[in-house]
This record gives sequence, structure tokens and C-alpha cells, in this order.
Amino acid sequence: MTPPPPVDLRSDTLTRPTPAMRHAMAEAAVGDDVFGEDPTVNALQERVAALFGHEAALFVPSGTMANQIALQTWCRHGDDVVAGQGAHVWFYEAGAAAALAGVQVSLVGDGLLTPEDLLAAIKPDNHQTAPTTLAWVENTHNRSGGRILPLATLQRLHQTTQAHGLRLHMDGARLFNAIVATQTDPAAWGASVDALSICLSKGLGCPVGSVLVGSRAWIWRAHRARKMLGGAMRQAGILAAAGLYALEHHVERLAEDHRRARAFASEAAHLPAVTLRLEDVQTNIVAFGIDPARMSADDFVARAAQRGLLGYAIAPTRVRLVFHLDIDDDSLQRAVDITRELLA
Repeated sequence: MTPPPPVDLRSDTLTRPTPAMRHAMAEAAVGDDVFGEDPTVNALQERVAALFGHEAALFVPSGTMANQIALQTWCRHGDDVVAGQGAHVWFYEAGAAAALAGVQVSLVGDGLLTPEDLLAAIKPDNHQTAPTTLAWVENTHNRSGGRILPLATLQRLHQTTQAHGLRLHMDGARLFNAIVATQTDPAAWGASVDALSICLSKGLGCPVGSVLVGSRAWIWRAHRARKMLGGAMRQAGILAAAGLYALEHHVERLAEDHRRARAFASEAAHLPAVTLRLEDVQTNIVAFGIDPARMSADDFVARAAQRGLLGYAIAPTRVRLVFHLDIDDDSLQRAVDITRELLA
């Protein structure tokens, strides 16, 4: 008998477009987006801008490009950016913040930036220090297990940046997970930052793309940065159609990913070799520690893969599993059974 496919929990970037999404892509009206003439791209940008209460938006190929565009448009070479520990823009983007945007990233706190962290990190105004010009938040926070930066904290951060002449940008790669988990209005999040990005190719299940959101003047500058980075696309409506479909059909279902993540965490937390706080499992990511006397994270990932569970080692004794569109309850149970077999 053919064995079942692996339960792939390495990331929610592994989602595949559904048949209905593929149909929407195939039927999309297209034009030349560099000339601003792709009607489906325009519709996606207008929809996302309106959703978050901003003037304009820009469709780009990836979240990393969205982040680099944001750095280039908010900062000058030599500026200082304050971000939470383990921020994607610092850890997962191949040094691009330094190499392309020419900024230094000052990491503070436990991942979820607070006004107190920010105030302590703002550099003094003298010729020996890099001027702090930008505060950077990530929602949800990837390396801390999908934890949510609360809306109230974000609002306080915005008040702090405004009082100190800084800008506040949000890498909202999984912002829709935070919105669904907290049952809040997207426009409230948009009103609490100067600009933000969302990712379409994680929990929303699209094959490609992120969207930057901000003022009309800022998005105009972002267009130029996108061109410089090679991210201008032509008949991109085929891709934008997937984003429009996802916004219509895949946002509310993120609650299912959260439910499965909590169900897995509830089982794993009882295993003697596992360190896991259930209150930290707030969305679709489960990050747990493993007793090094039992095995390393790499050992767990390798042994689990042999049994049909694919995970990701984020530290020598820490594993991340991410629940997503392609994981059902049967896959959840297999993940629980394999983890119990290895760590009970």
C-alpha cells in the first residue's frame, strides 16, 4: 500500500493554491502592471489599502522584498532601526538590511517590541551614533512561536514614535492570523502604524506575493525601490487574482489552523521531554523546547521525517511546527502520534 504523504509542518509557505484559486488565476484579466494597467493588480491594491484604511498599496513578489523596500523608503544609509529580538528583517533576509538598505538593526526585548524597549534603544543625537529613524515590529512574531504583538501595544508604540519624530513600520507577514485570533478590525491595525505589509503566500495559501500599504506619497517612493530591486512585474494579474480569492475565502478559515496548533500543543505539553507554555501558542505556530538529554532539535527533525512528519529546527533544542491550509485533522493526529512516539 502506498504510504500517505508527509505531514509537512515546516512552514505555512508550503501551502498550495486550491483548485478554485487556480481557476480564479486562469480567468484573471491582465495588463501591464509597470504601466499601472493590470486591472486585477489594481483591484488587489485598492482592496488591501481600503481594508487597512490607508491611501494606497503596492503588490510585490515577496515579503523579503516588501521589507527591503520599506527600509529603503523610510531610511537613509547609516540609519538605525530598532526591532524586536529575532526579527525576520534581521535574521532571515541574508543580510540585506545592511547590504541593500545600508541600515543597522538594533535588536531589543523578547521579540515583541514595547514602547519601553524602544525608548531605551533610541540613540543619542550626536555625530558618533547612527540616528534612530525607524521602529520595526513583526506581527505575528515568527521566531517566538507566532505570538501576537497586541493592538494596544502597537497603539502605544505609535504614540511613542510620533512623540520622538520616528516612523513605525509593521512587517505583517502573518497579520491576518493576529486579526482572526483577536477578532479585531484590520483598519485599527492600519491606523496604528505609518505603513505595513501583508503576506499572501503564507496562511492565505497564494503561490506568490506580498502587499505594502501606506500613504500615496510613500507608495510612490516604494514603486521606485521595487524597480531598483528588480521586482516590477508585467501581467501580474494572474498572481494578484490569487490574492483577491484568498482575501475572500481564506481569511476566516485561519481559525482552523489556530485550533489545530492549540490541539497539538495541548498534547505535546504533557510529554516529559518537551518544554512548552500553552499561553504562547496564540496562532498557527507551535515552538517547543526539547530536553537535550533526550535528543537535539536536529535529531528530532530527522527522526520525525523518517516517520512522516516534517518540522523545522529553529535552535539547537527548539523545534517549530506551523499549521496551515493543507493540514487537516487526520494530519494533526499523525503529527501528535509521531511526536509522542519520539518524546514520550
